[in-house]
Amino acid sequence: MDSILSVQHVTKSYTGHVALDDVSLEVPRGSVYGLLGPNGAGKTTLIRVINRITLADKGRVMLDGKEISVDDIFHIGYMPEERGLYKKMRVGEQAIFFARLKGLDRRDAEKRLRHWFERLGISDWWGRKVEDLSKGMAQKVQFISTVLHEPKLLIFDEPFSGFDPINANLLKEEILGLRDRGATIIFSTHNMASVEEICDHITLINKSRNILSGSVEEIRRTAGGNTFEITHRSSHEVLSEAVGELANVIGESRGVVGGYTATKIDVPRNEDIREVISRLNDRCELRAMQELMPSMNDIFIRAVNGTLK
Repeated sequence: MDSILSVQHVTKSYTGHVALDDVSLEVPRGSVYGLLGPNGAGKTTLIRVINRITLADKGRVMLDGKEISVDDIFHIGYMPEERGLYKKMRVGEQAIFFARLKGLDRRDAEKRLRHWFERLGISDWWGRKVEDLSKGMAQKVQFISTVLHEPKLLIFDEPFSGFDPINANLLKEEILGLRDRGATIIFSTHNMASVEEICDHITLINKSRNILSGSVEEIRRTAGGNTFEITHRSSHEVLSEAVGELANVIGESRGVVGGYTATKIDVPRNEDIREVISRLNDRCELRAMQELMPSMNDIFIRAVNGTLK
């Protein structure tokens, strides 16, 4: 795996509290990487360590194969959950100020900013004061300031808070567009629906430790345990006889359109799936068979509660 960011055995303690306990993870280049966990799990501390706002007590953070340094902040864009805008400044001047901190000259900064303001529909707010912005508008300004210098690694902490569904969808499209243009995105969130929609990989931190990492698809598939919903025309008895010892019928069946019945089954062994399909075709007038994978919300709860196998 080609990793742009490697966190290796990072530990960070404060007085009487271990915020990170031997945390390791690999962020694949060009991916959208979800950093998940309950409140107080250590996500924000890890983000601060990556950004060198806080230094780790032990372990290393590697960016592009080299230990991360102060100069690497110019290759990283970070939007914290706490929105740090100066209320009395004009919106445009505030954005230019942030752009200059990222190494852009004023002319280039304004050119890029005008483009982004138009793109996100806030051009009319250029000369207004920051204090006049709604929470969503302020978030757009901070998002623009984060991505303006075209960093190769972007880190967003709860990027969708304060957005209505239309603007949240707009931001998701922009994040995916940044990924498609070569950026790698890490975002910390409690919104599991967003994780399913845009994340390629995730790490789940709980009680200061990394308890789950991997691709979203693989994690959902593994947690699903070969559960399928079949649409068929047969009685419960015929269905049970057809699958025999190869599968277990789960719960009650339900009627669906067209006089068919939908029933959930569990196939414990991967190698038996084709045989189960064959038997269902022969005995049950099988119309459809769909694998049921658990939601990331369900996986999150099970992992934190220690019931995820």
